[in-house]
Amino acid sequence: MHITVIGAGAWGTALAIAAAGAHTVRLWARDAQQAASLQAQRVNARYLPGVPLPAALVCDGGDAAALAPTLAHTDLVVIATPMAGLRAWLQWLAAALPAAGRATTPVVWLCKGFERPQEDAAVGLLGHEIAAHVAPALRVGVLSGPSFAQEVAAGLPTALVAASLDAAVREALVAAFHGPTLRIYANDDIVGVEVGGAVKNVMAIATGLCDGLRLGHNARAALITRGLAEMTRLGLALGARADTFMGLSGLGDLVLTATGDLSRNRQVGLLLAQGMTLAQAVDSLGHVAEGVYSARTVARRAATLGVRMPITDAVVALLDGALQPREAVAWLMGRDPVAE
Repeated sequence: MHITVIGAGAWGTALAIAAAGAHTVRLWARDAQQAASLQAQRVNARYLPGVPLPAALVCDGGDAAALAPTLAHTDLVVIATPMAGLRAWLQWLAAALPAAGRATTPVVWLCKGFERPQEDAAVGLLGHEIAAHVAPALRVGVLSGPSFAQEVAAGLPTALVAASLDAAVREALVAAFHGPTLRIYANDDIVGVEVGGAVKNVMAIATGLCDGLRLGHNARAALITRGLAEMTRLGLALGARADTFMGLSGLGDLVLTATGDLSRNRQVGLLLAQGMTLAQAVDSLGHVAEGVYSARTVARRAATLGVRMPITDAVVALLDGALQPREAVAWLMGRDPVAE
């Protein structure tokens, strides 16, 4: 199987490493100079320092036009960019794949979150909604679930979800990545899988804040549990199945991202609790924390649907500077009693 991974960040690199043992994999960086460094030094020093790249993994890069010749031999395209880059790549691939004679090649993405609203839209979209708008002819899906790039690259056991309405896309993802250290579960509820991936990042900021303020394990458990309830309410309003949120892409990803110290979104909450400004916290990470950018779009999407998401609202107020860390906690604890 020939796989092209677009985006040489930590997660794209980790999955390329995982697949390179059984397949022909090309890792594509947008910066040609970065790609040349990866190919020569055989390590992604910025995003996965200390993890060697397999000899069989080909690293290349440049603009999209330079990628076009590769598509003629590609059986699966994996977009490993942040959510902000997904729309442009889907638009380009919608034209480039047919031109390369590969119109039915599956295209999947790894990013999690809601896109920032476009100028002509009131709300931000999930990945599958973006694809339906700009590339309806593509066969698309998402690979999601509880996963830290460093652990996948190190070959530690991981389970992920391949989600798509198209059975052929789900099968392609299983064929590409299922192996001795990666277990891939197929799911046709792409709405639920994407909602889980988007909302868990916001909840991880809240849990990091809770832990940074040393509020205790009781508070952490309450936040995670009520965060799962918020996630499920939004997902059901968008047409997802309830059972999806009890699986890997819901509860599993939420627990990992909210409690694991490798979580960038959790780190944002911890740093805010220490008194850093949002800008300082984000700059100190050196990587994208999707929850910072998607919290407002999650809250706005929920509001348009009439879905209550108080933890999300508190995170947005915190990120906007309307509430200080302890004020956000006091606001949540001071809400009127409701039935669970």
